[in-house]
Amino acid sequence: MTERNRPADPNDRVAALRAQIEQANHRYQVLDDPDITDADYDRLMRELEALEAEYPELASRDSPTRTVGARATGGFAEVRHALPMLSLGNAFEQEGDTGRERFREVAEFERRIEQTLDRKEPTFSVEPKLDGLAISLRYENGLFVQGATRGDGETGEDVTANLRTIRAIPLKLRGKGWPEVLEVRGEVIMLRKDFEAFNEYARTHGEKPLANPRNGAAGSLRQLDPAITAKRRLSFFAYAVGVVDGELPPTHSATLQKLRQWGFPVPPEVGVATGFEGLLAYFHRIGDSRDGLPYDIDGVVYKLDDYAGQREMGFVSRAPRWAIAHKFPAQEQSTTLLDIQIQIGRTGAATPRARMEPVQVAGVTVTYATLHNADQVMRLDVRIGDTVIVRRAGDVIPEVVRVVEDQRPEGTVPWSMPTHCPVCNSALIREEGAAAWRCSGGLICAAQRKEALIHFASRRALDIEGLGERFAEALVELDMVRTPADLYRMSVDDFVDMKQCLDELDGTTPDTVKAGKIATKWAENLVEGIAASKHTTLPRFLFGLGIMHIGESTAKTLAGWLGSLDAVRSTPASVLRVLPDVGNEVATSIASFFAQPGNQEVVDDLIDVGITFSDEGAPSPLLKTQLTLEALILSTSIESVAKVYAGNLAKAFDSVDALLGAGTEGWLKAGVKKKAAGSLEAFAGNDQAVQELREAEATMRLLLSAIPQAGTTRVLPLEGKTVVVTGTLSMLSRDQVKEQLEALGAKVTESVSKKTTFLVVGNAAGSKLKEAHRLGIEVWDEARLSNFLLQQKNRG
Repeated sequence: MTERNRPADPNDRVAALRAQIEQANHRYQVLDDPDITDADYDRLMRELEALEAEYPELASRDSPTRTVGARATGGFAEVRHALPMLSLGNAFEQEGDTGRERFREVAEFERRIEQTLDRKEPTFSVEPKLDGLAISLRYENGLFVQGATRGDGETGEDVTANLRTIRAIPLKLRGKGWPEVLEVRGEVIMLRKDFEAFNEYARTHGEKPLANPRNGAAGSLRQLDPAITAKRRLSFFAYAVGVVDGELPPTHSATLQKLRQWGFPVPPEVGVATGFEGLLAYFHRIGDSRDGLPYDIDGVVYKLDDYAGQREMGFVSRAPRWAIAHKFPAQEQSTTLLDIQIQIGRTGAATPRARMEPVQVAGVTVTYATLHNADQVMRLDVRIGDTVIVRRAGDVIPEVVRVVEDQRPEGTVPWSMPTHCPVCNSALIREEGAAAWRCSGGLICAAQRKEALIHFASRRALDIEGLGERFAEALVELDMVRTPADLYRMSVDDFVDMKQCLDELDGTTPDTVKAGKIATKWAENLVEGIAASKHTTLPRFLFGLGIMHIGESTAKTLAGWLGSLDAVRSTPASVLRVLPDVGNEVATSIASFFAQPGNQEVVDDLIDVGITFSDEGAPSPLLKTQLTLEALILSTSIESVAKVYAGNLAKAFDSVDALLGAGTEGWLKAGVKKKAAGSLEAFAGNDQAVQELREAEATMRLLLSAIPQAGTTRVLPLEGKTVVVTGTLSMLSRDQVKEQLEALGAKVTESVSKKTTFLVVGNAAGSKLKEAHRLGIEVWDEARLSNFLLQQKNRG
């Protein structure tokens, strides 16, 4: 900067430039109403950069010039989300003549909310479902401090430096009244015009063009060099909040308005709708205008608008019951079917897969597509050589949707399911009522063994340090491990031999003493890691078995309520589905897994090699309120016997035999109507159904009898207590504190309320501490918490 152009007061000029640039960003990204040209914007930015270079003391981390950080080395750091970034259930259009038939998943979603909340035509916040990359932004005292990708919902990647390059993301919140800590969830996208401009430039300069706007956004954000991200014009739209240390409006729609006031862009298409008809009207309106939008969307999202109702609806595993994504029909293309192959999954499912002439579908080259199951192949009458229509189901997974029959070549023959597994040649079987065929080879099937072993050893299962995917695959390929239990019988020499085999296969065989010592040390560490994994927790073990539909959340539910592996193994589906967040499909999957002789042998073998659980014990005392005759009757799903009738029957009869022996007269006297009595009579005549209910009752009584009587055992010190943790802790991470408190029986929540037993505070505790003082809730500092945890550890 020359002497002639130097301002009289640099501090004032820097403040003025920042204000102008932030205002320009806001008008362009949030209001979509720019008031200066790109050239003028660049001129302001260059002047600010020059002033900050000449006066370093004026630089600050929230300056618009600080949008490009240092190049990342070695990948991105992990960020554990304080509140999980949940996925949504999907609804698709189906066959039918009426709206409720064609959109029955949406109708069921709306009906379930009506019934649960006893509220007719609830109000929903409605918004377009943006097709980009989900991220979370954390603000402290109005300043952007960290941004992370969604990842697996629990843990994402720290992409803060790259997010700072996106003009639409405010580095400093506007207005006033924002919470001390505010986490904003949203979508990073690439606008269509920016995508087309980038590809035009790429083609002109001989560079590789982007496949589609979504891949463009995701790939650009995950560049290790933020300078590369900065060159690709990305956008951002907010759609929700995560952790909030402060006050927000009582509804989602009002919160979105607040976010807009604080400087976040919100899609202009957001709104509210009432009841099923209102949802459909919004779906059609957005669908009709989809092609004219400046960005790609793959559907719309419906969210129950009021937060109180959301809390009452709750969640199913990782998906909220109060929200759903309603997907648009995906883009379709035609191609030739070359072959139908069978894939064997980790759980043994045999899935037909179409191999096709490569075709572009929604910007992605597709060679393989799912056919879902054998029934779907038969329904479509798909034959090798056919011209088929392929689409990306949900805009993600390619699927074959129909055959162009008038283009079918002569000589084609109907396809039939193979009789044997293509991997291990074991018979393919299909259980009655099941949609999928399965390989009967179990863990002798290499396709299942590889995936099962990788999953068993993964960080969130048995957490065997040093056993990565490559080594797990090698153990199976070299036939050194047939079941996970074989891992615990392997010696250091076995692993050294495996390493040498791998080196030979890779063409790297360093025949040196040094290489031998390195291999031996690696093998010794791995054997120690395997031995250490013997001492685990029941939820980790259940998750590690790889039971279909059983994630970490469900595994914790099973362990927490039933207490022991034996109880989980012996509990029938009709009892399992009584537990919170365990539906019919999940309960059936658990019971079916433990009913298989091969699986029983593997579990027994794992116990025989010494696996133990630090948290195994008696069933939870809370099971008494959950596991009742009324609950079993409801779980049996007898037609016309809903909650009121089930309650009446449970009050009138003290056992299944007493209930079934009462007959129509007894049921009517108990308070059920004729239609329900007729259903009970039909049920009583079904010997298999009656036997299953009797077995469920026997299991229920066995579980209840295993619950210790009050005072006979030491109750967990924090049983029934609700704890909140806030602020920065110096000795333990929040995850560690949460895990230890939960192990002592506590329920750890995010917000302070009248139900909170005590609040744990670290440094920089904010509004939660104020709220605790207001409500008269006990407050623990870190020293008191540490002393308490130490005392409990010493008591054993």
